[in-house]
Amino acid sequence: MPTSSKSQRRVHEDMKGKKGNLMEKSSSFHGQSPMIQAAKLLRPKTHPDLLYGRKLTGNSPVMPLQLTKLLLNVTIQRSLGAVQVVMTPESTVEDLVAASVRQYEKEGRRPFLPTTDPSLFDLHYSQFSLQSLDRKEKLITLGSRNFFLCPQQPEIGGGGGGGGGGMTSGSCSNQAEKDSKITLPNWLKFMDFLL
Repeated sequence: MPTSSKSQRRVHEDMKGKKGNLMEKSSSFHGQSPMIQAAKLLRPKTHPDLLYGRKLTGNSPVMPLQLTKLLLNVTIQRSLGAVQVVMTPESTVEDLVAASVRQYEKEGRRPFLPTTDPSLFDLHYSQFSLQSLDRKEKLITLGSRNFFLCPQQPEIGGGGGGGGGGMTSGSCSNQAEKDSKITLPNWLKFMDFLL
């Protein structure tokens, strides 16, 4: 029995020696021991306070950041992609319509517009919105950055005296109201056709 305990000690000592050799080999691969390397790890200096270097007087409060420009996407009717326009938040819908038409023509997009007069176009929130936006409204109050631009439709059978060329600002909604009013005899005629 005494011999077996000595052999167990030798195996145990050999295992300790092998582990030590492995640590020495891995540290020699990196050139330094892992303990020394962790102590020398340098970190960049950061300042959590962004206004650290600025001199602030005691009576001037820090002003919140304000928007200086807006990137707006305007899809023109029958066009494949949106026109991107950069405008100030104080600009009006009328300015956006003019800039969108100008940008569309500048890029040479197709289909060509029937006219480049911005007063003959209406701006909507989407192609499914019937009500056009007020031309004097500021862009910052609209709450959206994606819009739809369509040409105004001439007023059909309207009171013909005006100098506006027969155009109205709510022409899309007026046309939708007229088209949605289908009389009963028209449906009956359609039913007769099916029989």
